[in-house]
Amino acid sequence: MAIARALVLEPKLILCDEPVSSLDVLVQAQVLNLFEKLRAELGLSYLFIAHDLALVKQVSDRVAVMYLGKLCEIGPVRDIYREPLHPYTLALLNSIPNPDPSAAKRDTGSVISGELPSPLDPPSGCRFRTRCPRAEERCAAEAPQLRALADRRLVACHFPLSQVATSKATAGRAAAGDGGVNSTQPSIT
Repeated sequence: MAIARALVLEPKLILCDEPVSSLDVLVQAQVLNLFEKLRAELGLSYLFIAHDLALVKQVSDRVAVMYLGKLCEIGPVRDIYREPLHPYTLALLNSIPNPDPSAAKRDTGSVISGELPSPLDPPSGCRFRTRCPRAEERCAAEAPQLRALADRRLVACHFPLSQVATSKATAGRAAAGDGGVNSTQPSIT
């Protein structure tokens, strides 16, 4: 019913907040197939809000990761799942259980420790800093701005995980004559 009501207005974008979270796996698959069919037939775009990382990977082209209401990282699904740039993104991905007991062990340096801060009174600077294994003094003093670090990737972190991405972004700005950090906020379309 909710899908039918949303379609009556002939929207181009539908906001889906946990659209299949309370459904069993079979019904989830049916609803996701319906979303895909409607996307193809009606030219729809969806903004999925979900905590299920497997679902996010399955239905999304691009992902935005948030922590305490702030964007941490934005990029293509394939890139974020293969090489996260923000420590919180890495910790989220490493929290996905691996059904293969013979698979390589995960990076234990990305385990989130500590208590979740209050969203009503978030920490100064970077909101993730109180739980981040990479946090330094700068993280408490200055909130990181979302900036481009790799092709079609944005991250809000003073000390991103990939030095390769940092080096590529710096080289690209130097070639373009811009030695500073790109702190332009992304346009969400």
